[in-house]
Amino acid sequence: MAGFLGEFHLWVKALHILAVIAWMAGFLYLPRLFVYHCQAEPGSVQSETFKVMERRLLRGIMNPSMMVAWAAGLALMVNLEAWTEGWFHPKALAVVVLTILHVFAARWQRAFAGDANRHSARFYRVMNEVPALLMVVIVVMAVVRPF
Repeated sequence: MAGFLGEFHLWVKALHILAVIAWMAGFLYLPRLFVYHCQAEPGSVQSETFKVMERRLLRGIMNPSMMVAWAAGLALMVNLEAWTEGWFHPKALAVVVLTILHVFAARWQRAFAGDANRHSARFYRVMNEVPALLMVVIVVMAVVRPF
């Protein structure tokens, strides 16, 4: 493989894919936890359990996997000079939107932790679908490369 990664290109690519899988798994689960948390009485045992689950998922899985996905993805982008290709721009935009959604999810988690959630279960049901849609765009752009 050409580029600065040389023979490590495929290892970095594998690391990137693993990190994205972990990040997406968290993204497909965290909003669902929020839906169930909306139905729990603040201060109840159930609510406190959801707080622990949400915090551990976000801090223990989603945050680290997002950082690894970004680091490995940037290394691959530079290694392959991907920014010069048309498919890369919509993929990059979808990744940025996913990252912004991650920031919002962290805010929602902190609101739940402080018993200050302002959104409905329906809101979180909708937010549960957004990462999946972004994932479709990202995968199609990276694999099919339609432009």
